[in-house]
Amino acid sequence: SRFLEAEQPRFSKVSRTLAFVYPYLFDSIPLFYRFYLCAVESCMEAAILVHYKHTVFAFLTCFIFASHLPERLAPGHFDYIGHSHQVFHVCGIISTHFQMEAIMMDMAERHDQLLPTSLLPSSLQTLGSMGVCMAVSLAVIGLCSMSLRFMPEP
Repeated sequence: SRFLEAEQPRFSKVSRTLAFVYPYLFDSIPLFYRFYLCAVESCMEAAILVHYKHTVFAFLTCFIFASHLPERLAPGHFDYIGHSHQVFHVCGIISTHFQMEAIMMDMAERHDQLLPTSLLPSSLQTLGSMGVCMAVSLAVIGLCSMSLRFMPEP
């Protein structure tokens, strides 16, 4: 996206923003489902409030990154302190802090519920899944390498 910045600055910004937003949203689907269930069932888990804080700061991080506030409102006043890139990192760190706190609370609250029902995978299952992942990764690398052989020289 950096190579396109001079030619297509909007596309470059959108692609960089989507590179962070899409994985976050995909990884947060279980959390959003949990938010939905708690809203429907009116659950009173302590970790939910901390997960809400994490989510708010994550969206604030994205908003600050995409909007370039506050320097857009007052050009020249936030060149050294308070620049949007600095605020973006601070919001990201606070979001990560709340995320870790919520995870620790969830682990403490749910430890007794999950321990008796969980079955640990066997060594064969672990090594088998690692082998499958390695085989697929090597196949992708091999296919991409083979496709380079058939490309015309520039």
